[in-house]
Amino acid sequence: MASIISGPVYVVQNNIDTDQIIPAQYLQLIPTIPEEYNKLGSYAMVGLPESLYPTRFIDLEKGESKTPYKIMVAARNFGCGSSREHAPIALGASGCEVIVAESYARIFFRNCIATGEVFPYELSAPGLSQVLKTGDYVEVDFDKDEIRTPHGTFKLNPLGEVKPVIDAGGIFNFARQNGLIPASS
Repeated sequence: MASIISGPVYVVQNNIDTDQIIPAQYLQLIPTIPEEYNKLGSYAMVGLPESLYPTRFIDLEKGESKTPYKIMVAARNFGCGSSREHAPIALGASGCEVIVAESYARIFFRNCIATGEVFPYELSAPGLSQVLKTGDYVEVDFDKDEIRTPHGTFKLNPLGEVKPVIDAGGIFNFARQNGLIPASS
């Protein structure tokens, strides 16, 4: 994995729930089937209300299936609502690599680590989602645990011991790579 991920950012506010990340009607898609994994990613964030988020995460009207936003910045309580591992999987399948939020719902955060789909960074101080706009160019530096934006540099809480798990592609791949469970045949 690169030590810096950069590009335009997608900005969301407080209490983005898993129904907004991936609505329930798409939960019948099976992420272990490649074409269904890709389809799941194309529906990431479609539950956001257009009135509040007129710039869509993925432009389905133009036939897009991937997002131009590898980085998402969120306010508080990202991933709240029902527990579904499809939420971080949909984000990863969409092309999103990093979420920087003020705080996460505990189960969503754990699902990010377990699936290895996206890096869930937490901000050291609140307010970034209030100064950034969707489309602003940002850089997330994994070595320095910071996000560089047009409005300054903001510290991120280190990922610590979860980073190697996400780098491995999730908890099962990490366990296999480290001899904790037998390699699948």
